[in-house]
Amino acid sequence: MAHRFNDSALIDRLGTLAVAAGHRVMAHYGCASTTKADGSPVTAADQEAEEIILEGLAALLPGVPVLAEESAAAGKRPATTDLFVAVDPLDGTREFIARNGEFTVNIGLVSAGNPVAGIVYAPARHRLWIGAGSKAEAMTLAPGQAITAAADRSPIHTRPVPAEGPVALVSRSHPEPTSEAFLARHGVTRRMTLGSSLKYAVIAEGGADLTVRFGPIAEWDIAAGHAVLVAAGGRMTIPDGTPIVYGRAEADFRTTSFLASSGAFRLAG
Repeated sequence: MAHRFNDSALIDRLGTLAVAAGHRVMAHYGCASTTKADGSPVTAADQEAEEIILEGLAALLPGVPVLAEESAAAGKRPATTDLFVAVDPLDGTREFIARNGEFTVNIGLVSAGNPVAGIVYAPARHRLWIGAGSKAEAMTLAPGQAITAAADRSPIHTRPVPAEGPVALVSRSHPEPTSEAFLARHGVTRRMTLGSSLKYAVIAEGGADLTVRFGPIAEWDIAAGHAVLVAAGGRMTIPDGTPIVYGRAEADFRTTSFLASSGAFRLAG
């Protein structure tokens, strides 16, 4: 089954599924939120988008386990993680509530601990990014459209580091002194603020050079963006260069920190 994760027809269908979920997300734009047990916000958009994705995955990848944010919060975790799908139906719920457009729908396909394909959709921006293997693409699609409706589908790749220095994307909702110290230590002086997995997609298509986080983050938050970024020539690792291993049930499917960057960016020192 693992080889199917690189099948272009399957990836396109998963892209259309993410856009369908994005349509449901936008139907709730500006809705009220409640608070989960971990203190994070959740809305009807999170829950209904996840339902659409789970139903679609059952048809497209029958029998493949799914690690989905809202299901995981309810105690539903994959029994096996050699092969699974990581789903965040609405990454950037705080940005969604703030109505700033910086939120995404994410579907990441994971095999043997590695994200091998990913779909990131920003419904408010009408932008879809897909990546598998060494092929990454971006396109414009309104919520609810099929991927065949994209008129500007084109390959993307990370960029060379600008002569004036790299641009780091910093979290809008989760600023961190440790991350700021890391950037300063490595001579990164230029910043842009951006929410959700949009950061990894923007680096993948050459709009910035790196983002770093020191603090736990769930696998469903980064798997899709990780796959897109790698397909576009970038990388995502622990900040010391150690690979991120996915499917770690013993760590509650979380990693402690990461550095996402273009293929051209190198740490100073």
